[in-house]
Amino acid sequence: MEQEADPPLRIGFIGAGNMAFGIAKGMLSGNVLPVNIKVSAPSSTNLGRFQELGMSVTHSNPEVVCGSDVVFVAVKPHLVPHVLSEVSRHVTKKQIIVSVAAGVTLAVLEELLPENSIVIRLMPNLPCLVQEGALLFARGANAKPEDGALLRSLLLCCGLVEEGPEAWIDIHTGLSGSGVAFVYLFAEALAEGAVKMGMPSALAHSIASQTVLGAGRLLRDSGKHPAQLRSEVCTPGGTTIYGLHTLEQGGLRASVMSAVESATERARELGRK
Repeated sequence: MEQEADPPLRIGFIGAGNMAFGIAKGMLSGNVLPVNIKVSAPSSTNLGRFQELGMSVTHSNPEVVCGSDVVFVAVKPHLVPHVLSEVSRHVTKKQIIVSVAAGVTLAVLEELLPENSIVIRLMPNLPCLVQEGALLFARGANAKPEDGALLRSLLLCCGLVEEGPEAWIDIHTGLSGSGVAFVYLFAEALAEGAVKMGMPSALAHSIASQTVLGAGRLLRDSGKHPAQLRSEVCTPGGTTIYGLHTLEQGGLRASVMSAVESATERARELGRK
């Protein structure tokens, strides 16, 4: 006799912001069908884009939890206690609860949920919207390696997916969650430098974005250290080394390191609150 195929995994999202949309959209690029995804939010403002992709939507958080095998809690950190208290009695020991709320620790999540709940803490970033995200997750006390493997398989189409200890999550927030904005600031400054020197703004911004994209892909795909690639661009007495000297005089390296440190500390501060 032929074995019956396992029923499709049902995915739920509580919250309909950019992170939820990016992750859900990435899953559709994999093996998840839109009919197996349900999303809840208190208002209809952000639900339309999920509906356009064929996903089910509702205003009921308990409805999402009751109809899902994996539930992503994708709300603002200060809303997590309220949301989990609302759905806690509907959570079973078989479900995987994945929190993407910055600063909310596994200990807090496990305290707000029924005993022995399977909890995973995930930190994605905005480029998940174009399936080029960098995602890091940490498993809670009751989450087994196979639970992590299942989550990884769901997220692979969203970008780079890594697992690590929870202590790294706040660092990842500073490096990659907030780091995206640091890169945008640098791209903006690149373009403004070109505008200052006489290039039309639209063209300068277009070239700046392509420069950041190309540099990022080469860095990722070559496997080389950034310093090695940087040295390959520099020629003795050339334009690049003069520009790099100016950046070093302005303290770019130290400023970026301090920005990651500040964003990480803020994430930790949110966790303590």
